[in-house]
Amino acid sequence: MDTKWATTELAWTSHPETGWEEVSGYDDAMNPIRTYQVCNVRELNQNNWLRSDFIPRKDVLRVYVEMKFTVRDCNSIPNIPGSCKETFNLFYYESDSDSATSTSPFWMENPYVKVDTIAPDESFSMLESGRVNTKIRSFGPLSRAGFYLAFQDLGACMSLISVRVFYKKCSTTIANFAVFPETATGAEATSLVIAPGTCVPNALEVSVPLKLYCNGDGEWMVPVGSCTCMAGFEPAVKDTQCQACSPGTFKSKQGEGFCSPCPPNSRTSSGATSICSCRTGYYRADNDSPDSGCTTVPSAPRSVISNVNETSLVLEWSEPRDQGGREDLLYNVICKKCLPERGTCTRCDDNVDISPRHLGLTERHVTVRNLQAHTQYSFEIQAVNGVSNKSPYAPQFDSVNITTNQAVPTVHLMGASANTMSLSWLPPEKPNGIILDYEIKYHEKVRAKAIAHTMTAQRSSARIEGLKPGTPYVVQVRARTVAGYGRYSSPTDFSTNHQEFTCILMTNNTINIVCYGSVIHTAICTIESPIVTPGMKVYIDPFTYEDPNEAIREFAKEIDVSCVKIEEVIGAGEFGEVCRGRLKLPGRREIIVAIKTLKAGYTDRQRRDFLSEASIMGQFDHPNIIRLEGVVTKSRPVMIVTEFMENGALDSFLRLNDGQFTVIQLVGMLRGIAAGMKYLSDMNYVHRDLAARNILVNSNLVCKVSDFGLSRFLEDDPTDPTYTSTLGGKIPIRWTAPEAIAYRKFTSASDVWSYGIVMWEVMSYGERPYWDMSNQDVINAVEQDYRLPPPMDCPTALHQLMLDCWVKERNLRPKFSQIVNTLDKLIRNAASLKVVTSTHSGASQPLLDRCVPDYTTFTTVGDWLDAIKMSRYRDNFLNAGFASFDLVAQMTAEDLLRIGVTLAGHQKKILGSIQDMRLQMNQTLPIQV
Repeated sequence: MDTKWATTELAWTSHPETGWEEVSGYDDAMNPIRTYQVCNVRELNQNNWLRSDFIPRKDVLRVYVEMKFTVRDCNSIPNIPGSCKETFNLFYYESDSDSATSTSPFWMENPYVKVDTIAPDESFSMLESGRVNTKIRSFGPLSRAGFYLAFQDLGACMSLISVRVFYKKCSTTIANFAVFPETATGAEATSLVIAPGTCVPNALEVSVPLKLYCNGDGEWMVPVGSCTCMAGFEPAVKDTQCQACSPGTFKSKQGEGFCSPCPPNSRTSSGATSICSCRTGYYRADNDSPDSGCTTVPSAPRSVISNVNETSLVLEWSEPRDQGGREDLLYNVICKKCLPERGTCTRCDDNVDISPRHLGLTERHVTVRNLQAHTQYSFEIQAVNGVSNKSPYAPQFDSVNITTNQAVPTVHLMGASANTMSLSWLPPEKPNGIILDYEIKYHEKVRAKAIAHTMTAQRSSARIEGLKPGTPYVVQVRARTVAGYGRYSSPTDFSTNHQEFTCILMTNNTINIVCYGSVIHTAICTIESPIVTPGMKVYIDPFTYEDPNEAIREFAKEIDVSCVKIEEVIGAGEFGEVCRGRLKLPGRREIIVAIKTLKAGYTDRQRRDFLSEASIMGQFDHPNIIRLEGVVTKSRPVMIVTEFMENGALDSFLRLNDGQFTVIQLVGMLRGIAAGMKYLSDMNYVHRDLAARNILVNSNLVCKVSDFGLSRFLEDDPTDPTYTSTLGGKIPIRWTAPEAIAYRKFTSASDVWSYGIVMWEVMSYGERPYWDMSNQDVINAVEQDYRLPPPMDCPTALHQLMLDCWVKERNLRPKFSQIVNTLDKLIRNAASLKVVTSTHSGASQPLLDRCVPDYTTFTTVGDWLDAIKMSRYRDNFLNAGFASFDLVAQMTAEDLLRIGVTLAGHQKKILGSIQDMRLQMNQTLPIQV
């Protein structure tokens, strides 16, 4: 309300009628205005009231009144009594309706509410013009529908020129890409009113809640929360709008950044784009950011060089001229065995060993072993990078054809004396080129590590001199051609002459009596290995200590917290976070360590259970057991510090490297785990939770047993399906022996059962034991003597060892010492690991629950890939045209490699399922696995 702009009488209510009077006048700009004046100063006891019309409040809590007025100086008025005033009072009265009358409310301070007594800054006399005063007062909080203003004169000579009633507000504004609506100020001058905000179009919240505070002066302050432009939009109009990226530009992420031109080899023709599409022939890898340019496949490697040595081969090559614009260049070596008479080449079998590996090479050289003698081979050297699997074409390659040398036939002893032997042999039937010379290798047979000597002969005969009398020697011969050395002949035993009998200690604990190079008697002897039991270290359960801190002090070293530096969180444990950090002890070099921390707010029992693992680990000292560095208990947080294992848990490590290791490497891992468990068993410690997830792997592929916390068996966590509640605690059903599930009988024998499951996990590259069977189905199947089948390509000897670990009668299971010895024999006799059979040996039945998927139940090839957990290659199959089961059934290993299935484990899995599909189709087509 502003009376300054009134064009008609205001007609406010006055009391009494002889008091305030409405008159017309002009302001300084000669605009007509309506004013009220009063000047009854010559009369005593003045009490003149003036009340405005009803003013609706709406939602306003506090209002302001601006009053312009003039006041006559009492001293300038002659002959007046002492009742002259130079002030007046401002009142207000709230009401839910316009119900005031000339007599109601009563003209007095109560029910009217006084706001203030208003005094002029300047008054005037008759000799000068009136000086206009301006005063502003506010009042609140208001709660009713509206209010009246009232002005009380107690004996002044004054004129009320204009009255303006207003409220303050914060106008609609945009801050941090959020719109905040018009907001009235609060009830008090110091009040802050919260205004919620909403993101402008094409913006998204970054932090919530979105709000601004409106202060009593109508000013915005203290913004909370913010929005930013979404991907494909950039800030505009002074950060108040988000406008779409123009064609040819993009913005990949939400944020304050601006649109950028498309990266190299990409384009977009539309606006509001978050990623630019790659041009034809260019791609992005799955882990490339949308901001990166598109790249292409590399050209073929160059300058392949081969060097044959017997049935081995060294291949070297130079990098491609064009790496496709990427740094992640790798090489694949594809071995093919050729039959010139048929004019065909097929993939080499698994006996051919390509070291360090045949796929995913970073080096530009490999060694190929176990080739067949006098056989033609073709080797393709492929160059691949991070986008090769995106291309519909096979990787570019360079190739080399070689032929291996043939071995020398049997070597014959033509004659011998006490110090010499005369030898002869026939040349290879099909030498790989002209024979340049022969190499003769010989060494004493009786010595475990005898030094091998070599000599060269130009013809197919030689005389070896300087030998010991009456001594057996092992002799081998090989031929050298322009293509390199051929294979050595089979080892042959010859002996120099001597008059006396000679006893020779042979293998298998036998003694041969030799005379003139011939064995005339064999005696069997027994070599006993003493078992040392006195002083053997035995595990002590820390829970037997009355004071748990005593166990910590005895078995774990206290580390000063200043020596520990936490660098990053790498996981979460049962009691807190697991971190990677560094440990620098006085006088020792700094090492990388793993740090388990105890979360804040722990109970005494949680602290005891947390540190109990350190009390257990501190008693162990073995290369295949995780090593405890120490504990931090005298500061917060409480920590357990152990050695750091770069490759993490074994199960996830195997899944990440599916098919990338040789059988010998996998058996080596199993041997390390068994050695660690043998050590624990010898200390009378029962692990109870042996599983691949609780085995850690370092950068050298050394496996170490870990996770010695037993509290998980005492707590019940329904969120973890691995550990199923049973009477007395929680048990990992799939890894636990039947007697441990049924009767809580945990022994080293039950750990052996669990070790058999770990063997299965390793040989299947981290597959879940018993697949998707329920825990109860697993219990029922094991009770009925069903056992897990051998994983794909698992050597028969290893599966038989698994079955031995799963014998129902625990006393008949092998000891860990026997398991270590068995694995050592398999490693020494690598040929035994090449025997793979699909038949199931042992007393137990094979587990039949893993049914071969019936391809007729699948609608599409994609459904079939989903069922065998190879859905990642769905697009590879479809883009290459393999969209029907008839076409898929004809696929070979070369087809899989061509469409981008490069992992050996994945190739075998898909080819095995294709073989099942062919059997279901009643086809007999051969397949190379």
